[in-house]
Amino acid sequence: MLMIITISGMPGSGKTSVAKYLAKKLKFKHYSVGDFMREMAIDNKVSLKDLSKLAEKKEDIDKALDEWQINLGRTKDNFVIDSRLGFYFIPNSFKVRLDGDVEERARRISQDKRQGEKKYDSLEQAKEYILSRQKSEKKRYKKYYNLDYENKNNFDIVVDTTNISISEVGEKIIGELKKRKLA
Repeated sequence: MLMIITISGMPGSGKTSVAKYLAKKLKFKHYSVGDFMREMAIDNKVSLKDLSKLAEKKEDIDKALDEWQINLGRTKDNFVIDSRLGFYFIPNSFKVRLDGDVEERARRISQDKRQGEKKYDSLEQAKEYILSRQKSEKKRYKKYYNLDYENKNNFDIVVDTTNISISEVGEKIIGELKKRKLA
C-alpha cells in the first residue's frame, strides 16, 4: 500500500525523532523541512531564529519550503516527512500532530545537537526561543495561507509526547494506521 505520513507539531515535540522512527519501522524514506530550513540558515549565515524572522518579511523563504514539500507529495510515495505544514501541502497524507508541554519541549531543544541550532544557557532561554518561534510561524502561516496550524481538527491523530518515549509515540501512530487498515 502506498502512503505518505506527515508529522506536525510545535518545536521540541519530537517531530524529527518520531518521523525517523516511523520511517525505519515502516521502511519508508524520511524527509525533514526543519533540516531543509537549517541548511537554508547555514547557507545564509544566519541562525534558525533569524531565518524565521527574515521569513516574516521575505515570502520567498517559505515559498521555497512549500514548493519542496508540494513536489515531494506529487512525485514520491512511501515516505514520512516532519513538517509543521506538511498536512496542508500534502493533503493526501496520513496527518499526525505531536504536542507536548512547553517545559519538556524546551528541555529537549536545549539538549538537541543538530547543526545550525543555537545552544541555550538555560531552559528559560530555550523556552523563550520556542515561544518566539511559535509566534513567528503562527503569524506567517496566517498571513500567507490564512491557516491556523494549531487547529487539531486538521489531523488524523494527535499524540501528547510529554511523558512517553519516541517508540511509544511511534507505536501509537502505527496502531492508528492498523486500526484504519492503512498499515
